[in-house]
Amino acid sequence: MGFRMILAAEDDIEVVGEAGDGATGLAQAAALRPDVVLMDVRMPGTNGIEATERIVAEVPSARVIILTTFDLDEYAFAALRAGASGFLLKDARPAELVGAIRAVASGDAAMSPRITRRMLEMFSGQLPRDSTDGTAEAAAAPSGRDDPRLGELTARELEVFEALGEGLTNAEIAGRFVLSEATVKTHVGRVLGKLGLRDRVQAVVLAYETGVARPQ
Repeated sequence: MGFRMILAAEDDIEVVGEAGDGATGLAQAAALRPDVVLMDVRMPGTNGIEATERIVAEVPSARVIILTTFDLDEYAFAALRAGASGFLLKDARPAELVGAIRAVASGDAAMSPRITRRMLEMFSGQLPRDSTDGTAEAAAAPSGRDDPRLGELTARELEVFEALGEGLTNAEIAGRFVLSEATVKTHVGRVLGKLGLRDRVQAVVLAYETGVARPQ
């Protein structure tokens, strides 16, 4: 009810449905075809991870924002990997909630660089570690530059992809490569298109999985 009251005050946002559990959420998403779904992680029956994965598959036009109490919630990160486009704490301020909805509705992602780095840290247990004698155990790490999914990227697009994997904003990428933000936005769009990704969150996940991005 609190979320509905906040959103109802915005001229460009309409709340078209509510659901108290994952199964109902799936049914509502299929029937109403919303642009954005606010998804709780822990719900009775079908949980938020499964619901997110199914909504992304069955209602591809919908973008999912994960709501959670703690920013280190492993279930929330699993939902991001399942295809969610954003991550928001339940105590987020009204302006943050509204901004996140507008961001994912426009094709962007609602996730700060801090959360991006936390997400990579959550995955870091799968990365190679240095052995006790100082020799790097690198065999387990995929090589991003050898991954066939990245073969379509130009040199500049690969640089932008690496920057996305670090969680940089368009403004930060523009500053790093001395480009205009409009040019960066174009590069980001091409990167996502060539890699078949929905948004920047998926770019971060792929950057990790291919070894392009690594926790610092």
